[in-house]
Amino acid sequence: MAGTIEVLVPGGEANPGPPLGPELGPTPVDVSAVVAEINEQTAAFDGTEVPVTVEYDDEGSFEIEVGVPPTAELIKDEAGFDTGSGVPQEEFVADLSVEQVKSIAEQKAPDLLAYDTKNAAKEVVGTCVSLGVTIEGENAREFKERVDAGEYDDVLVEA
Repeated sequence: MAGTIEVLVPGGEANPGPPLGPELGPTPVDVSAVVAEINEQTAAFDGTEVPVTVEYDDEGSFEIEVGVPPTAELIKDEAGFDTGSGVPQEEFVADLSVEQVKSIAEQKAPDLLAYDTKNAAKEVVGTCVSLGVTIEGENAREFKERVDAGEYDDVLVEA
């Protein structure tokens, strides 16, 4: 009875409690070994919610695949806030630099549809709009228009 379990866990802080423990309990795997390996592989994400897939077989062996955290989590972690704005077009909760946007875009690139850093950054900026985050002190939509116009090509376009 091999199987797969998919959960979101805080990076480096997984434990045998929910959501992981109840999912792993009925399986033949050593729960503490799975938790220890997840924490080792997700330590770099330091508390940020990370998608993890655990594949196991009938003998109790397992493999862990760590995904990239959701874009919103990466933005919240980078900007240092807990929740987005309730009125994201009027009330802003944080401000990011173009370098921070680029860093998030590069982390998230494997999961995005964009084919280069500039377009990945535009996808990140779209999430900033929803969260009420400004970039370089301006509304994220205005920032995106400036990116489209090429104003940030020196930072976002690989030479």
